[in-house]
Amino acid sequence: MKKIEGGVCAAKGYKAGGVHCGIRMNTTKKDLALIISDKEASAAAVYTQNLVKGAPIAVTKENIKNGKAKAIICNSGNANTCNANGIEIAEQMCELTEIYTGISKKDVVVASTGVIGQPLDITPIANGMEALVASLGYDNSHDAAAAIMTTDTVEKEVAYSFDIDGVECKIGGIAKGSGMIHPNMATMLVFVTSDVAISPELLQKALSEDVQTSFNMISVDGDTSTNDMVTVLANGMAGNKEITEEGAAYDEFKKALNAVTVNLCRKIAGDGEGASKLLECKVSHAKTDKAAKGAAKSVICSSLLKAAMFGADANWGRVLCALGYSGEDIDVNKIDVSFKSAKGEIPVCVNGSGIEFSEEKAKEILLEKEIEILIDLKDGEYSATAWGCDLTYDYVRINGDYRS
Repeated sequence: MKKIEGGVCAAKGYKAGGVHCGIRMNTTKKDLALIISDKEASAAAVYTQNLVKGAPIAVTKENIKNGKAKAIICNSGNANTCNANGIEIAEQMCELTEIYTGISKKDVVVASTGVIGQPLDITPIANGMEALVASLGYDNSHDAAAAIMTTDTVEKEVAYSFDIDGVECKIGGIAKGSGMIHPNMATMLVFVTSDVAISPELLQKALSEDVQTSFNMISVDGDTSTNDMVTVLANGMAGNKEITEEGAAYDEFKKALNAVTVNLCRKIAGDGEGASKLLECKVSHAKTDKAAKGAAKSVICSSLLKAAMFGADANWGRVLCALGYSGEDIDVNKIDVSFKSAKGEIPVCVNGSGIEFSEEKAKEILLEKEIEILIDLKDGEYSATAWGCDLTYDYVRINGDYRS
């Protein structure tokens, strides 16, 4: 497997574009994105577990219940959530896609992100469709990635090439996500495209399994969004034999999908609102898979631990505290903890008790932009990784005036 350029346009037969249509006040920021496959694609998606869901989710669920799609349209700046006419607006976005591209409105994935409870006017979207379609290009993933951003500070895109039965295949994705990030799912919109031939049933199975160790292991601020969606399209244009059953080919696809999702997880967590550091918590030797995941998520969700990481304070007691209230079956007398970064690694706790360590060395390690929190439970064979970020002054500043 090799990392390549191209994002959602890396795979054969996909073009993308993005424009500013007028939903957002800032005219320098794009706010409408479109991704189109040359051929009808197998489609799969997972959605937020929040009971309050954005209207586009209901429309997308209906449109791809046959496992097929050909286009994705998404706006930023307005979540189209808790609006009386939300379904109507989401359906109109699909209808506009049909009018301007010829793709059936029933083959469209629709998504929105932004402020909740604010009416979404279809007028700027309708007025922007001609320019949006004109912006489409087979090398234009970057504009689509920019158009789905809200408080994100950087575009998030990645792509890989890999082989299935000797046939070169490609997979790529774009994502947005910065705040309101918490398992299960987050205020993420993630769009993944591939040229692999795979049945809709196996594509859905692969995605549903993958999110358990990727997107459901992120937390920035403990808030689960209303609009999360991860969608995968696979149009078969690579020319491999269609994957219709589990086996070696399916496993290769799953590995490639996971490479994309984990890369985007790290980008999302590292770009958390106000964040200055990416935190990666790795739990090893847990008694069960559930215990490993629960322990990792509990630590990465701890506001006290996140604040300590912002201050480069090796306050390992906050790690044990988070493990202690995780609700998982953990022997607290076996826990080892280390902090690691590009500046080295330093053990701070052995068998549940503190040990002497250099505070100066620990601070040097924790001042880096990417920090690993290594936890060995010494109680089994299971492991898990969770991603998050530090908690800074800027998080409050950003969310104190989010609507403005």
